[in-house]
Amino acid sequence: MIVKEVIDILEELAPLPYAEDFDNVGLLVGDKQTEVTGVLVTLDTLEKVVDEAILKKCNLIVSFHPIIFSGLKKLNGANYVERVVIKAIRHNIAIYSMHTALDNSHRGVNAKICDILGLSNPSILMPQKGTIKKLTTYVPKSNENALKQALFDAGAGNIGNYSHCSFATQGVGSFKPNSDANPVKGEIGTTHYEEESQLNITFPKANEAKILKALFNHHPYEEVAYEIQTLENINQNIGMGMVGYLDKPMSEADFFAFIKKKMNVSCIRHSEFLGKDIRKVAVLGGSGSFAISAAKATNADIFITADLKYHQFYEAEGKILLADIGHYETEQFTKNLIVDFLTKKIANFAISLSESKTNPIKYF
Repeated sequence: MIVKEVIDILEELAPLPYAEDFDNVGLLVGDKQTEVTGVLVTLDTLEKVVDEAILKKCNLIVSFHPIIFSGLKKLNGANYVERVVIKAIRHNIAIYSMHTALDNSHRGVNAKICDILGLSNPSILMPQKGTIKKLTTYVPKSNENALKQALFDAGAGNIGNYSHCSFATQGVGSFKPNSDANPVKGEIGTTHYEEESQLNITFPKANEAKILKALFNHHPYEEVAYEIQTLENINQNIGMGMVGYLDKPMSEADFFAFIKKKMNVSCIRHSEFLGKDIRKVAVLGGSGSFAISAAKATNADIFITADLKYHQFYEAEGKILLADIGHYETEQFTKNLIVDFLTKKIANFAISLSESKTNPIKYF
């Protein structure tokens, strides 16, 4: 198995097109064609993690956070980022980062938090916009069903709990092949009229390359007329954060004790208690201050996240309980999620969970 094949599997869980624009995801170091000897999964790629990969004979590190975030202007080992990259290159170790692509996955970081806390009926807190596209093309009526099936097989036509969704209208297309053409229908120099179907099918933007490949491979015409539009429809399976429910309400104090136990948290920074039971819970792993308003809009009783600043606690406004449990603490189980996914997909292959502790924050 080569690096690219492992990446293709990882993108089934977290397609890179769903990563945020500011992020740096994907293969950061290494060659996609390298034969993989083993995979080491980590939250952060530090020097000690690369050392661990060397010791375990793993030449692919799958990291949640990207070791290279902003541009590298020099590579001389002056800081920890450069030292990691140099050591990885020296030992022919590839580094792949998932970060916000996994944050936005409905099976990703926040789904794992919901699972750890036992939340039921989880849904996306902040659906990502612009993730649904529509293909419009024109095909001879006799070829409509075959082309639709090819597009369905490529991942088009899925809407919520429904598959094989499309819409077709009938009409007459016209074209006149010139002397350089090789027409499937009609003759050179003669205007041809063909009964055609205008075919409309939606698809997730992560599948665009597959959809276009299927279109060109299965459309009978030499020249394929098509349009792609980005729709305003909300995709409920892609986005930041999640909201779920406790099976039984808990008091604020009891729920905080529950969080500490389940999330291995030593302390919780929080806004003022509201004196009401906790039932509806919003979560967002990592820095989540931007989602406070969204959490309040769902009427959640509590919002669990990290990296809240002093004045941001005022935004609770007596409507929600804000709980900052720590950046590492909200994301610590992410590497377990990745290992479990890869292990199910690649049986009998060396996939290791990093034993290195990468939390840079200590508590006294």
